[in-house]
Amino acid sequence: MTIEPTAFMTKMEKRIGFTAEDKAILNAHADWGKSVASTMADHFYVYLGRDEEMDAILKEKEGRMHRLHETFIQWFYEMFTGVDNWGDKYASIRWHIGLVHVKIGIAPQHVVPAMAVVVHEVGKQLKADGKSEELQAALGRICMIDLAFIEQAYVEVSTAAVLQETGWTEKLFRRLIATGANSM
Repeated sequence: MTIEPTAFMTKMEKRIGFTAEDKAILNAHADWGKSVASTMADHFYVYLGRDEEMDAILKEKEGRMHRLHETFIQWFYEMFTGVDNWGDKYASIRWHIGLVHVKIGIAPQHVVPAMAVVVHEVGKQLKADGKSEELQAALGRICMIDLAFIEQAYVEVSTAAVLQETGWTEKLFRRLIATGANSM
């Protein structure tokens, strides 16, 4: 049942309203994005470090924090460049990021608040630097697409694991979920 990243990207672009104009605006500000990426990473990891669970994950392996900081800078800058105009490669990278979040044990409850920190801090930086509301809106939309990839990874991995372990069909699994949700 694994998603196809490019098709998912296309669906999210339509759903969120991420347009060619947004892409042009982001591209035009790629140098600015690169210049603030490290500062945004600092805000992000200070926030995560205040949570015991996340701090333990971040510090679990020697050198992980440094690698994650560098990865964040790359991720942030790629939102401005789109890697390949927000095409196949961008979608594959974002899907991989989602899978990594699942593999290293970052619970979904940490992802949305962490992205909110990014959106909030970049909003403050945009205002301080006199950047346009259009740029802020475009960044907000691409952040939500990236967040959707991460969130979808949890669904896909969990579903695949249950189906593999139980031998259930996808249809049965979805019916059980709906039934369970109705009982809550």
